[in-house]
Amino acid sequence: MPAMMTTTKLDLTGLKCPLPALKTRKALKALRAGERLEVHCTDPLAIIDIPNLLNEMGDRLESTERDGDRIVFVIEKTQAATT
Repeated sequence: MPAMMTTTKLDLTGLKCPLPALKTRKALKALRAGERLEVHCTDPLAIIDIPNLLNEMGDRLESTERDGDRIVFVIEKTQAATT
């Protein structure tokens, strides 16, 4: 039976560009391949910045949901952390 995937939640509500992308990058670097990161933010630019960050880093965006002003990204860490 496969192990349960770990999901880490990151609340970035109220932060403005570029902080959501920078803090998401830092959080992803701390994860192992196969783990998930759930990012909550309210910055409208995050809808552009977070997917661009993931393209750059090689990680996978599983879903994006909007709930009013809140945007929730679920990201799967696919690359081994590099230092």
